[in-house]
Amino acid sequence: MKHLTGKKAGGKRSRTGGRLLLVAAALAVAGLVGAAVVIEHLGVAPRTLAPYVEKRSSGHNPTIVKLGQFASRTLLELDRGAPALPPPELALVLGAQAHPAGGQRPGGILVGTPDELRAAIGKAEAGDVITLLPGTYRFSGRAIDADRPGRPDHPIVVRAAQPGSVQVEFDQQEGFRVSAPWWRFENLTIRGVCGDDTYCEHAFHVVGAGRHFAAVNNKIADFNAHFKINGGGENFPDDGLIESNTLYNTHARRTGNPVVPIDLVAASRWTIRTNVIKDFVKLEGNQVSYGGFAKGAGSANVFERNLVWCEDKLRGQPGQRVGLSLGGGGTGAEWCRDRKCITEQQGGVIRANLVASCSDVGVYLNSAADSRVEDNTLVDTTGIDVRFATSSARLDGNLVDGPIRTRDGGLLHLGDDRTVPLWHAYLGDHPVRALFGAPSEGDFSWKDKAPQREGGREGLNLCGTGPVRAYGAFDDFAECRRRP
Repeated sequence: MKHLTGKKAGGKRSRTGGRLLLVAAALAVAGLVGAAVVIEHLGVAPRTLAPYVEKRSSGHNPTIVKLGQFASRTLLELDRGAPALPPPELALVLGAQAHPAGGQRPGGILVGTPDELRAAIGKAEAGDVITLLPGTYRFSGRAIDADRPGRPDHPIVVRAAQPGSVQVEFDQQEGFRVSAPWWRFENLTIRGVCGDDTYCEHAFHVVGAGRHFAAVNNKIADFNAHFKINGGGENFPDDGLIESNTLYNTHARRTGNPVVPIDLVAASRWTIRTNVIKDFVKLEGNQVSYGGFAKGAGSANVFERNLVWCEDKLRGQPGQRVGLSLGGGGTGAEWCRDRKCITEQQGGVIRANLVASCSDVGVYLNSAADSRVEDNTLVDTTGIDVRFATSSARLDGNLVDGPIRTRDGGLLHLGDDRTVPLWHAYLGDHPVRALFGAPSEGDFSWKDKAPQREGGREGLNLCGTGPVRAYGAFDDFAECRRRP
C-alpha cells in the first residue's frame, strides 16, 4: 500500500536563519509527528469531529458557542473543502438510459390503467410480457403482489416499451411485492409520493421465494429503501440482479426507518451493477444511511461498477452517509439466514465502483469474512473501514482519498493500493482529490497522467469494456460520459 502526499516547497535561506528554521522545523515536526500518530490511532476524521465539537459547545455562553461553530466549520472546510453548489446533472452511461432494456419484445399484454396492471400481475403466467402504455399510474393502499412464478426460459416481464414514457406513483408502504421466482421489471420510472416519508418504504420488496428477480434500466425516486430484499420463513430470494438503475431521493428523508436504496438481508449471489445511487439522507433516528449493503449471513453478493454519490443535490445535511457496505450496521439474529449471523457476509465483493461525497467511509466491512475490495475509486470520503475479528478482506488496486483502516481485530490482506494518511485531512491536504479536474463538480478527468499500477496488473473498468491500468475504477472518466 502506497501513500500519496502533497508536493514539497523549497527555497534559499541565510545560514543563521537556516539554523533557526531547522530548530523550529524540528520542534514543529516532533509536534506534528506526535499529532499524526494520535490522529491515526484514534481514526477520527475532521468531518466526523466537526459535528461533535459543535454539539459539545452548544448551550454554553455565546463566545464558546461561536468558537465551537468556527472550529466545526474550519474542520469541515479542511476536510471537504468550502461549501459548493451541487454539480450539474451528469449524462453518464451508468444508471437508467434512454434506450429500452430488453429490446423490442414481441406480443405481450398491454395495460393502460392501474387496475389493469394490478389484474395482469395478479394472474400472470410464465412468459407473460406486461407492457404499460404511456401515462401515469398511481397506487395507494396495498402492495401489488407478484406471487405467481415465471420460469428460467420464460420469466414474467413488467415493462415500459420506452423509458420515460411511464410513471408509476406509490402512495403506500410498498410498491411491488415479489414473492415468486423469475420476475423482471424494466424501463419504468417509479416515485414515492407519500405525504409522510415513513410510509413510502420500498418501491420493490423482494421476499422469500422471489429468486432470480431482475430490475433493469429503471429510474426510482423518493423511497427509504428503493429495493428491500429479505427472507421469508425458510425461503430466501437468491440470485437477483439490479442493473443500470438510477436510485435517488429528491429530499432528505424525515424518518427513523432505515434509509438504504439497496437493502439486502440474508439473500445470496446478487449482482448489483452499473447503477447510479445518490442522495440518501436520513434526518431522524440515528441519522446513519447507506447507499447499499448486503448483510444477514448471505454470501457471494457483488457490488460492481456503480457510481455512489452520497451527497449530490442534498448537501450540507446532518448525519452520516456511508457508500457501500458488506455487513451494514449488523442484523438481529432472527432475520439472519442462519439465525445466528456468525458473519454478516461471506465471500462478498466490492469492485470497480466510484464512491464520492460521503460524510463517512466510502466502503465499510462489518463482520464480512473472505471479502474482496478491488479497483475502487473513493473521493471525498473517510476511506475504507474493516471492522471486527470476523471480518477479513483482500484489498488491491484501490485509489482512496483517505486511509484504509482496520478496527476491533479486522484482518486485512493488502495488495497495491494508493491511500492518504488521515492526518493530511487536518491540514487540508488531499493529494488523491488533487489528481482530478474538479471532483466536487463531477469532473473526474485526470489533471495530469493517471497513476499507473505497478507490475502491469489490470482491473475492471467502471464504464468501458477494456481493462484498467490505473489505480481505481477507470483509466479515462470520459468513457463514462454519454455521448449525444
